[in-house]
Amino acid sequence: MINFVTAYEWLLHWLVRAVGLRPYMVETEPGTVIKFWGPCDAVSNGKRLCSKPVVVLLHGFCGDGIINWQCQVAALTRDYAVYVPDLLFFGGSITDKEERSPEFQAECLAAGLGKLGVEKCVVVGFSYGGFVALKMAEMYVEMVEGVVLSGAVVAVTESVVLRAVEGIGYSSISEMLLPVSVGELKILLSVACYRNLSLPNRFYADFLQAMYSNRKERAELLEALDISYKQINIPKLHQRIHLLWGEDDKIFKLEFAQKMKEKVGNNATYEGIKSAGHLVHLERPWLYNKSLKQFLSSVFPLPAAKN
Repeated sequence: MINFVTAYEWLLHWLVRAVGLRPYMVETEPGTVIKFWGPCDAVSNGKRLCSKPVVVLLHGFCGDGIINWQCQVAALTRDYAVYVPDLLFFGGSITDKEERSPEFQAECLAAGLGKLGVEKCVVVGFSYGGFVALKMAEMYVEMVEGVVLSGAVVAVTESVVLRAVEGIGYSSISEMLLPVSVGELKILLSVACYRNLSLPNRFYADFLQAMYSNRKERAELLEALDISYKQINIPKLHQRIHLLWGEDDKIFKLEFAQKMKEKVGNNATYEGIKSAGHLVHLERPWLYNKSLKQFLSSVFPLPAAKN
């Protein structure tokens, strides 16, 4: 029997190809391969051919890059070179290394982007991808010119991640983000969304089957994330940081975003989107894309249109 989520992802792959993207399998080091979707004319002999400014979209923990950013890719490709990687142990990305930290994810992404000829970029990170985006900004100052974050914060308190998940009734981040049944996935999506989804059980079952491989490794990623964020370390970020938030986010509530803005300082700006939860970019894509483009145009001023 066909898996409808897998079939839908095939359709999405066809659509992103239609707007000029193609997949690249990039070996960052022996045993580590990152899958990127990027411009068809991305690179030749190690040099980037596309002259458009680069935007990198980093996905969250439920699903891969294209599933997460399906409402943003086509909206950005006219003016920007869009790169959508799968983080390690999601989609087509894999490693035989034992490292699981957000820093290692950032290292692999930076190495992969470098092999695709990317020297400068703005990184847009949602949820888990936002944690990785912050690490990229901290570790690769020359590459990352700006960061847009949705539903992810720096360690503003010792137990920021645990406080977030306990506030909605979970005992651990793994319990929340690694559902094993249709019922658990329904609860997770009800927490992540502003409005309750009314979908058949078949959808949830297919989603679990299609999007939850590599469970052992993903549990290790979450353990490494929890360890990382128990260490209070506010990085000195020199780039502009734009917090683009669903005002009804039940996981990382507005108070977390506001505290983060205070900690990061003058480089951080905040914008809330009404009637949206944690999945703000999927629930209110038109408003999200509008705000995202405004930030991008302030970092990468677009050439004036010719008469």
